[in-house]
Amino acid sequence: MTQGIDARLEDAQTRIASAASTEDLRAIEREFTGKDGVVASMLAAIPTLPPEERRDAGQSANRLKTAVLEAVATREAELADAALDAEREADGFDSTLPPPRLHRGTLHPVTRVTRELEDLFTSMGYRVLDGPEVELDEYNFEKLNIPADHPARDTQDTFYCDSPGSKATLLLRTHTSPVQVRAMERLEPPFRAIVPGKVFRQETTDASHEHTFHQMEGLVIDKDVSVGHLIGAMKTLLRGIFKKDIEVRLRPGYFPFVEPGFELDARCPFCEDGCSVCKQTTWIELLPCGLVHPNVLEAGGLDPEEWGGFAFGLGLSRLVMLRYGIDDVRHLLGGDMRFLSQF
Repeated sequence: MTQGIDARLEDAQTRIASAASTEDLRAIEREFTGKDGVVASMLAAIPTLPPEERRDAGQSANRLKTAVLEAVATREAELADAALDAEREADGFDSTLPPPRLHRGTLHPVTRVTRELEDLFTSMGYRVLDGPEVELDEYNFEKLNIPADHPARDTQDTFYCDSPGSKATLLLRTHTSPVQVRAMERLEPPFRAIVPGKVFRQETTDASHEHTFHQMEGLVIDKDVSVGHLIGAMKTLLRGIFKKDIEVRLRPGYFPFVEPGFELDARCPFCEDGCSVCKQTTWIELLPCGLVHPNVLEAGGLDPEEWGGFAFGLGLSRLVMLRYGIDDVRHLLGGDMRFLSQF
């Protein structure tokens, strides 16, 4: 058996050393180590051998396979070096030419707008916060004045997570608002903060809805905070985004974690008489906002008689679509390079 292995190995090494191309090497490699090759046949014959010979036969087959693969790798490197040397010696080769330029990527449009907003808000004294995307029901709903029987839960189509053995209910956060309470629990007032990040809702996927999208929460906690402060902050935000003053208006809106609550609309920055972006109304529904509800302040450990504040929730995905004229939200997370390479 050993003599037969040595003869086969010597034959393989000789043929490998004289191989003139990688195609020849691949053929020799398949002949010896392929599923129907020499090594496979040797291993298949082991059960027919006497028990005392099987161990040596298996070791010999593995030794042959290892030696063949090493010889192929060595010859392949020699062929690559020879090809490179031939290319260098060919007419027209210029070693002083620069190498091909590497393809450079670009920032995702959501990342681009998020960084611009972070720069804008930090210049206004806001800090940038983050929070868990897998959230507790307590923070996503309960401490935001949305108890278990509250109808507002039905509008958010929540992804719940199984948590065997745990008394706490886990879910994928449906908004960035849970960080409001976490911020009040951990930060010393007064403070200003924004919270950009992903949120998740079990919504029908179409041009204007997606199960994963981006929001930016804003929170200001201070004394003697009024709706006027809220409007001023929103106008500064829009001026930073669209590079011009934008008229805004407030409409009454109900959100359990603010009181009073508003829908803030912005005058369409793309038209004067109506267009497809504003649906011919000259106004764009931009974001919900309002003064922080006393129950939410108490849930965050603050005395509503001493402290107040305002909060707003900005739809980052929607804002990116407005900024760049994108008509389908699914493009943002679709990973299509034809779309992403435009930015």
